[in-house]
Amino acid sequence: MRRILILIFSFLLLASCLGRDAIKKKEETKLPPLSNEVAIRVYKEGLENLKAGDYFYASKKFSEAETLLPQTVWAEKSALMASYCLYAINFYEESLLNLERFIKMYPASKHLSYAHYLIAISYYEQILDEKKDIEPLILSKKRIEFFLDTFPETDYAIDLKFKLDLIINQLAAKELSIARFYIKNEKWIAAINRLKIIVEDYEETIFVEEALHRLVEIYYRIGLENEAKAAAALLGYNYNSSEWYARSYKVLNKDYKPPKITKGNKEGGLIRRTIKKLLFIDD
Repeated sequence: MRRILILIFSFLLLASCLGRDAIKKKEETKLPPLSNEVAIRVYKEGLENLKAGDYFYASKKFSEAETLLPQTVWAEKSALMASYCLYAINFYEESLLNLERFIKMYPASKHLSYAHYLIAISYYEQILDEKKDIEPLILSKKRIEFFLDTFPETDYAIDLKFKLDLIINQLAAKELSIARFYIKNEKWIAAINRLKIIVEDYEETIFVEEALHRLVEIYYRIGLENEAKAAAALLGYNYNSSEWYARSYKVLNKDYKPPKITKGNKEGGLIRRTIKKLLFIDD
């Protein structure tokens, strides 16, 4: 369902961009002169196939139209439409190649942010199983951060900020999973190094509390009591009502009986509300 919503959102945004161009520059809205009948026919075929849902054939027609309409605004739009069509049918590699070429050929394009958005989304949607391979996570994180640094005020940034938070949490979860493996096998130094990555690089994730607690346990176990107290103090300062802090306090104070912790209700439906906001955002 999310995939369908993203496709609809992307198409609507692109259509909106094209519509705004039509209002701003009347001369650009006109199809090429009738003398170029072949180009007109090819471009229209691309539009018709796009509307019919035949994205692959539409991409071929838009690519053909780009070559038939060089040095025109229609070449630029055809190139971007071809890239989108390839993305829509999960031809990520081909779409990414087209998008990178688009950025080089049309560096002053008004649709440059959209091209970079499609690149970021294409990497994001190739994240299959972060437990086996985190490279797609890292690549996606890099492209999303580039977009947010370069186009922070665009509508697309709303969607990508949310996805970046998900990626960061996945990376932190991966580090914690590895740390637990090392703890289970009593590889204390290796576990400490992984836990420090979470505390230092992913401090805003939900996994930092457990990471600090595990550091308290390990430091105390290997005789580094001062380091254990420092980690516990950091945990208590930032999360003094956390169950993990209560556990850490008990490691250092065996007679301590932690109070019952009342957990608040989480605000639900974040993904649904975010998607809804994206779909109905004003142009």
